[in-house]
Amino acid sequence: GFDVAMKQQRERAQQASQFGTDYNQQLKSDQKTAFKGYDNDSYSATVVELFNSKDQEPVSQLNSGEQGIVILDHTPFYAESGGQVGDSGLLHLDGGVFEVTDTIKLGNAFAHRGTATTDIGLNRRVKAEINVQRRAAIIKNHTATHLLHAALRKVLGEHVTQKGSLCDSDKLRFDFSHFEGVTAQELYTVEQMVNDEIRHNHSKQTESMYIEEAKEKGAMALFGEKYDDEVRVVTLGDFSIELCGGVHVNRTGDIGLLKIISESGTAAGVRRIEAVTGKGALHFINQQTASLANIASLVKSDITNASSKVEQLVSRFKLLEKENSQLKQELAAQAGSDLVNNTIEINGVKVLIADLGSVESKALRGMVDELKNKMQSGVIMLATANGPKVGLIAGVTKDLIGRIKAGELVNMVAQQVGGKGGGRPDMAQAGGTQPENITLALESVSAWVTEKLA
Repeated sequence: GFDVAMKQQRERAQQASQFGTDYNQQLKSDQKTAFKGYDNDSYSATVVELFNSKDQEPVSQLNSGEQGIVILDHTPFYAESGGQVGDSGLLHLDGGVFEVTDTIKLGNAFAHRGTATTDIGLNRRVKAEINVQRRAAIIKNHTATHLLHAALRKVLGEHVTQKGSLCDSDKLRFDFSHFEGVTAQELYTVEQMVNDEIRHNHSKQTESMYIEEAKEKGAMALFGEKYDDEVRVVTLGDFSIELCGGVHVNRTGDIGLLKIISESGTAAGVRRIEAVTGKGALHFINQQTASLANIASLVKSDITNASSKVEQLVSRFKLLEKENSQLKQELAAQAGSDLVNNTIEINGVKVLIADLGSVESKALRGMVDELKNKMQSGVIMLATANGPKVGLIAGVTKDLIGRIKAGELVNMVAQQVGGKGGGRPDMAQAGGTQPENITLALESVSAWVTEKLA
């Protein structure tokens, strides 16, 4: 049946990676296809031109198994344009089908790209049948972009204009001009406004008119689109009116629901909203609900109270973090006091060189101040390592900074552990990335200090 054939088509399309060429740039057709897809899901048509994908040349026949392009005199398949992706589906003929994976425009011709499962030649009659479920999902997203555009202009201002869009079967993407990020409250208001218009269930009104007349009626034009003198105008209640050649739902209620999933910047002065509609919106909400339920379970709460429970836990965690840091600093200060017993003398100057293991780097400054007070006069060089990160600090009491500079000392050690640093003459810090070299680096301090004090 149709569903089985479509499943096989999708599998073959995934394998056809070489068939991703931009045919718009390489192929030309003088044919003209009459689009019948506004009111028809299937239509009888004649094959008027064929191209194979291998040579990208016109052919009289595509053999079974070949990939290529079929151009018909009439088609219900929408060709990618105005942000709406092209239709997929099947071209039925005696003995098999041509499986259409995408539809694009080649001039005035509609090019059905895909794979033949039977021989298909020029002048063959076919029944062209779109993938109705996929089309239904696409047009929900397409009509939703019209509502979204109108809502953004009402909420953010009339400076908002469309800068690009993509409407496929999974989601919609809408780019628009705006000078700053859209706030959470503004997004909420836009989303509510669109869903209000969906619930109002406006009927879609379409009419053809001259472009000047359309603009006088306030119809919005799509960014980057070229229009003929006569244009198609799509109106949704008194909420939205746009020039558009695309396919839409019959009533806004057919969209079901719109849910905005992200807002971001793509370029200077251009913002992007991504959203889902219909079943996609319900699926997204169900995923979010399941995620929230899981969080609620982890914090031993229900969904209603999960947010406040998480806030409590975060506050508690921050308090414990602060207490833990204070305890570490107190322990480090105590360890620092004990270090005084490890001082050595070089040319009459007290020198303390120590590897403190995994003491936190932010505790080092307090330790050096404490050691200076206890030593009264001297030179201090301390090192720590937390994972791959090395922390270094040098301290020199003020009576000695004319002979030894803390910045020079710490930089000398840092260069040996994959880092660099500097600071004031009396205290300087540095970092590094080679904790395995700390021992050798500290062993070099005595000789360096001896040379400076000579």
